[in-house]
Amino acid sequence: MKSTNFIDNLPKVYGIYTGGFIGFIILMAIAEQMGMTAKAIGIAFVAFTVFIYALIGWLSRTAQADAYYVAGRQVPTVFNGMATAADWMSGASFVAMAGGIYFKGYGYMALLVGWTGGYVLVASLLAPYLRKFGCYTVPDFIGTRYGGNLARFSAVVVLTVASFTYVTAQINATGTIASVALDIPFQYAVYIGLISILLCSMLGGMRGVTWTQVAQYIVLIIAYLLPVFWISNKIGAGFFPHFMLADEVARIGELEAQFGFVKNSAADLATVPKGLAGITKAHSAVNATPWAFISLALAMMMGTASLPHVMMRYFTTPSVKAARKSVGWSLFFIFLLYSSAPMLATLSKLSLLDPNLSTGIIGKSITDVQAIDWYQNWNAANLMFVSDFNGNGTVELNEFFMGGKAVVLATPEIAGLPYVISGLVAAGGMAAAMSTADGLILAIANAISHDVYYKIIDPKAETAKRLVVARVLLVVIGFAGATIAAMEIQGILGSVIWAFDFAMSGLFFPLVLGVWWKRANRQGAIAGMLGGLAAGTWYLVWVRTGGSGFLGITQLTFGIFGSAVSLVAMVVVSLMTQEPDKATQKMVDEVRVPSGKTILGKQ
Repeated sequence: MKSTNFIDNLPKVYGIYTGGFIGFIILMAIAEQMGMTAKAIGIAFVAFTVFIYALIGWLSRTAQADAYYVAGRQVPTVFNGMATAADWMSGASFVAMAGGIYFKGYGYMALLVGWTGGYVLVASLLAPYLRKFGCYTVPDFIGTRYGGNLARFSAVVVLTVASFTYVTAQINATGTIASVALDIPFQYAVYIGLISILLCSMLGGMRGVTWTQVAQYIVLIIAYLLPVFWISNKIGAGFFPHFMLADEVARIGELEAQFGFVKNSAADLATVPKGLAGITKAHSAVNATPWAFISLALAMMMGTASLPHVMMRYFTTPSVKAARKSVGWSLFFIFLLYSSAPMLATLSKLSLLDPNLSTGIIGKSITDVQAIDWYQNWNAANLMFVSDFNGNGTVELNEFFMGGKAVVLATPEIAGLPYVISGLVAAGGMAAAMSTADGLILAIANAISHDVYYKIIDPKAETAKRLVVARVLLVVIGFAGATIAAMEIQGILGSVIWAFDFAMSGLFFPLVLGVWWKRANRQGAIAGMLGGLAAGTWYLVWVRTGGSGFLGITQLTFGIFGSAVSLVAMVVVSLMTQEPDKATQKMVDEVRVPSGKTILGKQ
């Protein structure tokens, strides 16, 4: 996968790949009809797709620095948009987003608003200008724009904290899917998922990850959309259900009122496995006030524009103009999934609630529900639970519990679709989590190998030695992330939100002011990065340990506090210290010109 001919033939290559994958789905459907077991189908889907990704990673191997760090800066806009969308739509987007909306209500759509709106900030404030700069990594921009090793190292620290928090969530998602598909304990499955992730990125770096992520996007979008349209058509919500969302939500409200709800006692809830929630919509702080919604959306927008693995994708385009177009394509490909997440959550709940559907369980016998195959499978995975708390022998609204991670993965089975669709969804979830984990682990390893090892420790290191360091770091960081993920300290969605908050606390204003304020200097940037990260972390710990918080800022939006401290610190310190030299200010002016040569040139 090295020549220009490969770039020219990308539509043909991925067209054949898509056709082959659809053919594999049809083959598995035929095998299911012929008696192939559900477990074998799940293993086949996961194994087949992971093998393809590993093969792409092997074919993309490289020993060239520009290919390893920025894919040779030759990724076409449409395909970079697909790769960015795969990089972006993580296990949280695929596995946990619909679950968050399902259990916490539509206030969680603040995440969709923020994550999508963040690309407006990316396109207008950062991506084209960082591409014009010509850097390999985000700390590379910080180090060169502000000067000095301390500024560069500070950026690496923020990047590592944010990206490592994020990557544990992705490995958690791969572990969840692998544990169900392969029928192995979660604590071991996270390492199986990790090995799959490393196969894609070890040899090819950014080039391998890019072409793998395009393949992963194709898998995940088919896996997400096909069940939505199929289930919607099956239960009478229309072939294109997105336009019927309001009607279906109203129907859920009517059903909940019809069945009634009795609060469970503390003794009842004590028997429910950890991490599971009731079928009915729970109160959420996200729904409490308009500010709660707006602040979460704002935090996710600023976090999106601060995440290093997102910015890295735009370093791979051929030009500044291509980087800007690539953001537009990214938004389009992301929209295809995000617009469907609320519908999937709605269809999932409707399938369980509506007594007119064969899939409805409310009012059915407890023993009948416990005998259903899909319930037994997910109960064995500790992601589903039902118990006769009131002793009347039937399932009530407050007697069925499910884990947020199970909403997307279990819905095809709950809705009575062929198991091949469940295998497809598992493969899509793996693709989503793996693609993001690839980008995150690569962002950390590249930053440490390029910005710490090469730029600070050994500036004379040969390319081969730099790439060895990068690959060793990939393995070390990956296994550290898997170990943390196995502890299940935080859920998938919560970990992802924290990552955005950490990133915006330390990087948003140093990046934005680095492009748009010539007066910003080294001392100000260092104060902004370290002060913002420290303040955000302090606020998170304070709220988590019982602090009441203030101004409506919660543990989900602590980045607002951290970034505010970062902005104040950066502006005050910059104004109190010497302004950047004329050469630096001229460089900033040149960065904002949308054409011409890159600032750094080829590294």
